[in-house]
Amino acid sequence: MPPHSATLVRTLIAAQFPQWADLPVEAVDASGTANAVYRLGDDKVVRLPRTASSAADVATEHRWLPRLAPQLPVPVPTPLAQGDPTEDFPWPWSVCTWLEGRNPLPGDGSWAPELFAADLAEFVLALRRIEVTGAPPAYRGEPLASRDGTTRRVIADLDGVIDARAATAAWDKALTAPARTGTPVWVHGDLQPGNVLVAEGRLTGVIDFACMGLADPAVDLIAAWYLLPAGAREAFRTTVEADDASWERGRGWALSIAVMELAAYRESNPVMARNAWWVLEGLLAA
Repeated sequence: MPPHSATLVRTLIAAQFPQWADLPVEAVDASGTANAVYRLGDDKVVRLPRTASSAADVATEHRWLPRLAPQLPVPVPTPLAQGDPTEDFPWPWSVCTWLEGRNPLPGDGSWAPELFAADLAEFVLALRRIEVTGAPPAYRGEPLASRDGTTRRVIADLDGVIDARAATAAWDKALTAPARTGTPVWVHGDLQPGNVLVAEGRLTGVIDFACMGLADPAVDLIAAWYLLPAGAREAFRTTVEADDASWERGRGWALSIAVMELAAYRESNPVMARNAWWVLEGLLAA
């Protein structure tokens, strides 16, 4: 992974987008694993991929976000410029619009979760309604059952860290849900705290569309466990019209993602690990 720094960002901007060379650059304290994020002036953000796979998402975001944005109920990042690789940084990178707001904290009860649940549901439904012609497959576009072997291995590795027996039972139940047979729809694919913005308890923006594409809409139901307390999940479920099978698949997606994140990040990324813990507590208590 190439090094990232504010100095590197200034160098890249000065060489490729000199009209912004005088703007201040400030590192953003973000827990994401795909991009290093730097604020550029008051209204822009620079995203430097951390890995080659993340760099491959740059072109997809520049192609599709401008098409999706007008059809969504809250702001999403608008790509402003695509940077080219250099000797100092080997991958393409992005300059996008900066969106105001903060990431919600798991379990934060200082706001009205029912209103936030309604906002999330409206976003998910709007995304599902967008025309799919030519759209790419989502990062999590595979059937839930295809994750069975990996999910079971990770649960076994976490035995003693989590209640592996309860997690396995929950996973078994999720796999009994009938697979979806309809046409895939647009999904964000990663509706987690680090990828949504809130202000005064309401959803004000959705960011980081690296996982977007066509998939089973149950993938975006992970928001029920990653972003909502137990009391607001049913309202979210009702609004998105999730039947029993899709709700159970969404629960399975949340479980699989959370155990993998806990295993990968409990030593290296405390924010991601905390979020995964909170999701698993909610899932295994149900």
